[in-house]
Amino acid sequence: MKTQDRSGSGPSQRMLRVGELVRHALADVLQRGDHMDPALSGVLITVPEVRMSPDLKIATCYVMPLGGKDITPVLKALAANQKQLRTEVGRRVELKSVPSLRFLKDTSFDEGARIDALLRRPDVARDLAEPSDTDAETGASHKDED
Repeated sequence: MKTQDRSGSGPSQRMLRVGELVRHALADVLQRGDHMDPALSGVLITVPEVRMSPDLKIATCYVMPLGGKDITPVLKALAANQKQLRTEVGRRVELKSVPSLRFLKDTSFDEGARIDALLRRPDVARDLAEPSDTDAETGASHKDED
């Protein structure tokens, strides 16, 4: 059987499906608050995305505390409790092997805010606006003249 070179292509359906299963299980574990680390108690943590490695052995979990504050102690606490969290995820998800969990700060909210700010700039808003009615009345065209 010929193997495919997957470089340049996105994640497989299996990687996406397992990532969603792990994301839901991890969010459930963090919501219940069954962990013993005081840095995680009383902190609501969102898990917007989990990306799986192609061999499904590593789950990169993108997390963000509610409000986006104090991310550094939360990431340190999650990393310190990785084994316990992995065990709890393994109890909730039926997989041949439970992936190792890695935790990173989710930057999608920052990226969305940056794009929103760009779209609100006056020069971009002007370019996105429809042609004005005065151009239609005067018969002005926007074609390049030679």
